[in-house]
Amino acid sequence: MYERVESEYFTAKRKAAARFGVNTRHQLSHLPSNREIRDEIQILARLLEGEQRDVNLKDMRLAALRIMRMLDAFEPRLIGSVLTGHVRSGSDIDIHVFSHSAGAISDVLDRCGLSHTVEHKQVIKHGEQRLFTHIHIRDRFDFELTMYPRDKLAYRFKSSITGKSIDRASVAALTTLIEREYPDADIDADVPTEVDRFLLWAALLTPLEEIKQDPRWHPEGDALFHSLQAFELARAEHAYDQEMMTAALLHDVGKAIDAYDHVAAGLEALEGTLTDREEFLIAHHMDVITEPGKRKLRRKLDSSESSESARSREWFEDLMALRDIDNRARQPGAAVCTLDEAIDFLREMESAW
Repeated sequence: MYERVESEYFTAKRKAAARFGVNTRHQLSHLPSNREIRDEIQILARLLEGEQRDVNLKDMRLAALRIMRMLDAFEPRLIGSVLTGHVRSGSDIDIHVFSHSAGAISDVLDRCGLSHTVEHKQVIKHGEQRLFTHIHIRDRFDFELTMYPRDKLAYRFKSSITGKSIDRASVAALTTLIEREYPDADIDADVPTEVDRFLLWAALLTPLEEIKQDPRWHPEGDALFHSLQAFELARAEHAYDQEMMTAALLHDVGKAIDAYDHVAAGLEALEGTLTDREEFLIAHHMDVITEPGKRKLRRKLDSSESSESARSREWFEDLMALRDIDNRARQPGAAVCTLDEAIDFLREMESAW
């Protein structure tokens, strides 16, 4: 296992036992535990690697932080030996990511120029067969991303070594760990501090292609096609208004996260990437009444939200325009650009300013 010939404890134990003539089917108690094997591997690593082991651990943690910041939209959590410090030469950096679409994660990695492969693996756990999706990144260090649905973010995963809940670190927690363990590390120099918001938007929009909407209200089809229609209408009718185009493109990103409250889910995922006006338009696009003879907000913003009330007065007509675009972006077979073209257009528009 130290030389990475085997990565699964059970397989390694079974092969080792066979060399000693031990029948693992009837003599399981003769085999060492996963924890005992791990501890022996760490002793061997310290003997063979010396001080270089600590240097590698620091570099691997910085590399993990870099990848996690790129994948911030997928709530990455560092797990395993790089987090606990039980790292050895050749170890993968293990990260949990949370998404309903491996394609969305691959899209971000492609845009960042990272070579990777997607693996779907059948595993028997607790007597039942389960399908796991792993994304392997080949960079200076090798990464294994394990993908779970977003509703598993709060799930308490257990270690195959200890049987207890595993340690996990978010971007913020890993940053704190690195600053504490390596006070001389220049995180800002080694790791990009800001997420490319256009990459984040593309990652959040990609899964919308899998969201099939109620044909009574959305005869056009999936939520991505609807969003691209809205973008095209905004581009044609508000040609110099980047914020309106952005809000039109992103107003439904939350539908791939939480179908019951897509507005709140979308705003949470987009946090820190929007202007105040874009955020307001997306936040309230479902609060508009556009029935014949009525043009108003469905709910009145109370006095405690004075800044929101001021914004509603300033951007009321913009909100009505977005609601109108949303209503009209429901034409089956409409001509639209690709997602990449929409993102590139907004990126180039910003750079031109």
